[in-house]
Amino acid sequence: MTVTLFLIRFGWLIVLLLAVLFFKVFLRVFLGTVIVAKDEIGIVNKKWVLLGKNRTLPDGAIVALHGEAGLQADTLAPGIHFGLWAWQYSITLASFTTIDKGQIGIVEARDGKPMAAGRVLAKSVESNAFQNARQFLDNGGQRGPQIAIIPPGTYRINTALFVVTLVPVLEIPDNQVGIVTTKDGAPLPTGEIAGKEIPGHNLFQDAEAFITAGGHKGLQTQVILAGRYFINPRFATVEVKPMTEVPIANVGVVIAYVGEEGVDVTGSEFKHGNLVKKGQRGVWVEPLDPGKYAINPYTHKVELVPTANIVLNWATGKSEAHKLDERLSTITVRSSDGFTFNLDVSQIIHVPRNDAPKVIARFGTMANLVTQVLEPTIGNYFRNAAQTSDVIEFLKGRTARQKEAKDAIQAALTEYNVNAIDTLIGDITPPEALMKTLTDRKIAEQEQVTYKTQQLAEVTRKDLQQAKAMADTQARVVDAERSVSISEFAAQAAVKKASGEAQAKTINAEADAQVITTVGNAEAEKTKAVGTAEADVIKLKINSMESRNYAAVQIAQALAVNHIKLVPDIIAGGGGEQGGLINLLLAKMLQGSVMDDRPIPPDEQK
Repeated sequence: MTVTLFLIRFGWLIVLLLAVLFFKVFLRVFLGTVIVAKDEIGIVNKKWVLLGKNRTLPDGAIVALHGEAGLQADTLAPGIHFGLWAWQYSITLASFTTIDKGQIGIVEARDGKPMAAGRVLAKSVESNAFQNARQFLDNGGQRGPQIAIIPPGTYRINTALFVVTLVPVLEIPDNQVGIVTTKDGAPLPTGEIAGKEIPGHNLFQDAEAFITAGGHKGLQTQVILAGRYFINPRFATVEVKPMTEVPIANVGVVIAYVGEEGVDVTGSEFKHGNLVKKGQRGVWVEPLDPGKYAINPYTHKVELVPTANIVLNWATGKSEAHKLDERLSTITVRSSDGFTFNLDVSQIIHVPRNDAPKVIARFGTMANLVTQVLEPTIGNYFRNAAQTSDVIEFLKGRTARQKEAKDAIQAALTEYNVNAIDTLIGDITPPEALMKTLTDRKIAEQEQVTYKTQQLAEVTRKDLQQAKAMADTQARVVDAERSVSISEFAAQAAVKKASGEAQAKTINAEADAQVITTVGNAEAEKTKAVGTAEADVIKLKINSMESRNYAAVQIAQALAVNHIKLVPDIIAGGGGEQGGLINLLLAKMLQGSVMDDRPIPPDEQK
């Protein structure tokens, strides 16, 4: 787009703007007119004064109250103002001061009276939230940081006199408390660490009221609870801390570092510390029950004391949730036979509610109770007990020693307002060499038990097998028993039958014997007769020949009956006596010679 075309299209707008500017300059220069917009103020600076006694500002002053040359206290409100000639007045337009919610304005005045000695912040004076600078200066407003603040909103503030800085509003979350430290006020009395509670200052939001009422600078005993507060951070700093919580199964013993000097309420029986009433300095005799409390942790300390049973472990690397035993370790002892061994111990204690303040008054903390009393008491007891026996006896008498330890430790802790509930011996770690011996012995004993068990199992198995076999053969036994019965009946029947048959055979045999006897007798008579007859014949033959010849005849007859050849078909020849008796006998028989009865010569007998 060319310049010519631009001027053709927007020339009328340029002319209009120039006309407005000329008009304003005309009004300002020739008519002394100033136009202030609706969201602005006009800060006036008077350049010079020709006549009058208030021509110049007093020494040290910055803002003019009586028409002196310089910055004027009064500002121009939105609208049209006349008589402010450009050659005498310069007007600066400034926007309204706007403070959003969630913020406050802290103010510093450039003019005013000096602050009083010892004050850190200028006192508060009425000035309509610093919107009326003249009123501020007329009422004795002091220069410097102001103790008053500006709450959220929109304000017409002369920024030539007041410098406003925006800071966040103080927020205290739920379950938190604000710990206040003031920077202005009277000095703390000697020996005090915190200022006492002062009424009437709306929880430190009215700082001037706090100082007027005698509030002290420094740490404050009073705390502020959850909420939103308009507190000047130049007057007080607030540290947010969690509320003090006393869990269930605990009480809180309060140790107060502020308050009036306490008077001991325990009497002469308790000689280990003073217990005082609530609000006094010292250990409060009444503990806090479970709950949440708005307590300043810098002025009051709350020691938690468990009212439930507390388990403490003398075992390296083992600790309960309360961490009171995190520094305790396994106890090392030496037996009478010179062996060193380790044992773990657990001690259960209980601190009654009403005795909790006494424990804290005596020891300060529960941790001190453990390290100063429990640790040496229990450790020394078991070291002494171990030296009265050897390792084996200590191991075997563990139950008895545990009971003895309970009674002894319970008696020792009663003096300290602590109840010893139980003492438990945990792991015992004897010397490795001795442990191996015991292990081998135990293994041997267990093996014996195993062997006996196996033996009983085998006997049981044998009985089972026998019973099973008997059960399996029971049917056959019944069958056998029935068979025996049947056989007995059959045998009896057979006996009866045999008896009958025997009687029958006896009768028959007797009859046959009678017959045989009769026949035998007849045959015998017959044989006898025949034999007698034959004998007579033989006798006659014998008588007719020699007995030797008769015998030869009989032999020959016998050979003939059996078809045996008396003379061989081939007779081996040769001289001498081959043929022997047979040849001789045959020769004599053939010759019919009869030998006499004389003895046979020896050469013939061969």
